[in-house]
Amino acid sequence: MADQIIQVRRVSRPTREKRFGALRRLYPGYFALVMATGIVSSGLRDIGWSAMSALLLVIGAICLVVLAAATAIRATVFPREVAADLSAPDRAYAFFTFVAACNVIGARSAGAAWPSVACVLGVIAFLAWAGLSYGIPVRLILGPRPRPVLAGVNGTWFIWVVGTQSLAVTASVIGTAYRGHAAIVETAGLAAVLMWSVGVVLYLMVATLVLTRLLLLEVRPEDLTPPYWVTMGATAITVLAAAGILGMPSTPATDAARPVLAGLGIVLWAFGTWLIPMLVLFGLWRHVLRRTRLEYLPQLWSIVFPLGMYATAGMELGRVVGLPIIEEIGRAWVWVAFPAWAVTFVAMLVTLLVRITPRLTPWLTRRTKPLS
Repeated sequence: MADQIIQVRRVSRPTREKRFGALRRLYPGYFALVMATGIVSSGLRDIGWSAMSALLLVIGAICLVVLAAATAIRATVFPREVAADLSAPDRAYAFFTFVAACNVIGARSAGAAWPSVACVLGVIAFLAWAGLSYGIPVRLILGPRPRPVLAGVNGTWFIWVVGTQSLAVTASVIGTAYRGHAAIVETAGLAAVLMWSVGVVLYLMVATLVLTRLLLLEVRPEDLTPPYWVTMGATAITVLAAAGILGMPSTPATDAARPVLAGLGIVLWAFGTWLIPMLVLFGLWRHVLRRTRLEYLPQLWSIVFPLGMYATAGMELGRVVGLPIIEEIGRAWVWVAFPAWAVTFVAMLVTLLVRITPRLTPWLTRRTKPLS
């Protein structure tokens, strides 16, 4: 009997690997698709496009469930590949897209009168954030180093900041939604201020590391990948978190931080605005001067998300601090973010269809044999 069980196990694992082989190389940052969809949904809601906003919310929620299931299967069937991603400086911080995805969908759900969804997803996101925030740095610092960690520093490291600030956004949304419950509001206010503060310090640390890597080591076209746009996305979500906290009911924590939140919110919005032409120039250098082929990659969602976040953050900050010009720039930027989302989404569907069709053709052929 024991021999039979061993034989079944020996057969079943290769079978599972063959069945789920497409997940072996699943990009750990694919949750940026959910982040981009959710934040563009929020931007469309803010300009009055309720129906399209609701549609994108549904798409984002479905993508979150599908990607979470795919990631869980990958971790079960291909644990070595997942462990390798967690140990790779150029990929490890992409896992924080899961944290941000949960919070973006949660915050948008709260805006649709479902604050309980934000609470559940916020707890899941916090647990994932805590594990990744301590696990990845410890592994990179104390683990084996086949090459210097600095060589692997790239734009994905800013997703650590995005994940942290997304928790601040969710906390502020929960505090606003439950404004009638003093204990919840006070707890949410303290959590939001603390996470926002941690995110600001992390941004300074990561920005220093990324700039050091760009100045000290050779920059090749394959190094300037789309996640570098998260440099701006991290400033934008920090602005959004600050605006959310400023819009919360008064608590001791929010009152103490209010002057810093307003001042740094404007400073970071201005800095994020300054970054956009720089990032565009990086893209032109990569695709025009160095002739890198432009094609659909999962990393492209790391461009769409910052565009949507910049729009939403501008609208929120402008309303809260009373600067209509910032609000109007945010409203106008929705018409940059939404088309970018639509083009990238269509490109993703076409790419998936092209990859799936050759695999489906033999299966369909066997099941559609002509009747004799």
